[in-house]
Amino acid sequence: MGVAAGERLTAMVLSCALVWAVFLALHLVLNGRWWPWLAVSLLPPVALALVPLVLLGAASVTGDGLAAALAAGCLLVAWPQNGINLRGLLARGSGEVGLRLVSWNTQHWNQGGDPDRFYAFLRALDADVYVLQEYLNGFEGGEVWGIDDEERLRAAFPRHHLAVGNHSVTLSRFPTAGPPVPVGACSLRVDLRAGGRVLSTYNVHIPVQLTVMNPLRPAFLRDMRRRAAARDREYAALVADLRGNPHPVLVTGDFNTSAAIGDIRRMPRSLRDAIGACRAVLPASWNARARLRLWRIDWAFTGGGARVGSYRFRAAEGLSDHLVQELTVTV
Repeated sequence: MGVAAGERLTAMVLSCALVWAVFLALHLVLNGRWWPWLAVSLLPPVALALVPLVLLGAASVTGDGLAAALAAGCLLVAWPQNGINLRGLLARGSGEVGLRLVSWNTQHWNQGGDPDRFYAFLRALDADVYVLQEYLNGFEGGEVWGIDDEERLRAAFPRHHLAVGNHSVTLSRFPTAGPPVPVGACSLRVDLRAGGRVLSTYNVHIPVQLTVMNPLRPAFLRDMRRRAAARDREYAALVADLRGNPHPVLVTGDFNTSAAIGDIRRMPRSLRDAIGACRAVLPASWNARARLRLWRIDWAFTGGGARVGSYRFRAAEGLSDHLVQELTVTV
């Protein structure tokens, strides 16, 4: 490589590092605070690690210390948002025997599918507690319709107690400690009597950020702003209920929020992310129908004395675009 070519490469790497540093600074400042940034923060979280790693490699070739320092700084500063779970290298089951729980966004409750196959899949999960979202029919970005499948649910799970509300279903082998409590417009709290204590389960479904349409149309921004306001209301209602709850809690479901989206920081710091018990280094729950999955938008948190013993994502066998969360919980 000639001197001139080497200088051009060095300048290009430094320019890329500067551009990425500016982008990251904007991301850290605006993410979760300015609603239009919701569209930007939909980038795969792992990009926050891959881009600076590539820049570090390029800087090592050119020998540019400034570019290397910028890339390393970007890597470290954004590490909490890249979705990488290094604890997965060390995660092991606790050995404790707890209740078996599955949490799953069913994607419109088997709309247009085979009900027998859908219910056979649910029964095969053999969970003590099922926390299921999207108990509804409809289409993406449009109107949804409530459904009534309670008769079939009771027949399929005769030993489970059934709670329905806010387009969510909670099935539990443990008796409920009271009626289900709607949280906001999209989530459901169900208190269970388990292990001699009350465990509050939160069946969470935060609205999606945007509708797939032409982003140059004014309707796109209006729709995204409306959805951002709805997300704000749902997070606020969830956090308010959690802060007033004296019981051990399990909060799980479809948050439509990746590690790169600032909204997840709204969850109370007293809660613990279950990912520490997961063996996956790059955990992802969406899109279940794609070979390459880059987003974890389904989460599980515990608090108030509840603990997660094991945690994993399992295939949905083509029934949904979300993987199933499987975990064991002790109280």
